[in-house]
Amino acid sequence: MGRSRPALTLSRKLVPAFFVVLWSTGFIGARYGLPSAGPMTFLALRMALASALLLLFALLTRAPWPADARAMGHVIVAGLLVHGGYLGGVYAAIARGMPAGMTSLIVGMQPVVTSILAILFLDERLIARQWCGLALGVLGLLVVLWARMSLASLTWQTGLLAGFALLCISIGTVYQKKYNSGADLRTVGVLQYVAAGLCYAVLACLFETRSIDWTLPFVLAMAWSVLPLSIGAAALLYVMIRNDAASRVSSLLYLVPPVTALIAYFCFGEQLTLPAMSGMALVAFGVALVVA
Repeated sequence: MGRSRPALTLSRKLVPAFFVVLWSTGFIGARYGLPSAGPMTFLALRMALASALLLLFALLTRAPWPADARAMGHVIVAGLLVHGGYLGGVYAAIARGMPAGMTSLIVGMQPVVTSILAILFLDERLIARQWCGLALGVLGLLVVLWARMSLASLTWQTGLLAGFALLCISIGTVYQKKYNSGADLRTVGVLQYVAAGLCYAVLACLFETRSIDWTLPFVLAMAWSVLPLSIGAAALLYVMIRNDAASRVSSLLYLVPPVTALIAYFCFGEQLTLPAMSGMALVAFGVALVVA
């Protein structure tokens, strides 16, 4: 027998909540891991471990692979955008001195960019309430992160890297929705992580020493990045993209910077002001307008 309607409704509500919490810890993992390895070296190892675990799982569960080379190509392109360009841009920007708050603000514009792309390429339509929600989300992000931003760290290099990450996650979300909605998530993950990992390995060989300081914080950051993030959060993201409109899914990313700020407050004692909490409430209201 299938699951009851209340169970399905509950799961549809819990999946976005779990996704936002997991995705928000990505910046925390970068903060712990990057001092011990170059960003491309860290990400190459992360992709290698994630792809190995998913390959084992896919083989054990006899997951179906893409039917032909064309379908496999679409999977790889989406992976290079979401797991390659987005993560690479974010990690490289942070490694070059851009604070996590500034980085998350720039990539936090993703719901607006994705919504525009979804209108152009997926024939999605937003009503006035949803556009208001997107605008409130942007305003809330500015309020949350205003006191945490430092324009001194915004160089043309870090700005270009963060902007590149923003474009990649936005285009990748729409591409995944358009071409890969019916693909099996287990084999999709294997192909996408292998492709992204090979790119990171090449970049690490060209621009980094590839040395790793195997400290406990690095090991823990890597373990967290592989299991809850690369496997857990990525799977939840693709499940939501498959089941909902791209604009609705992307609006959840508005919640990532505020939740990251909350995690930093409890984990690192970072300041959490009354305006920041007001901004969080504004973001939550904006997201509610989009997904209602």
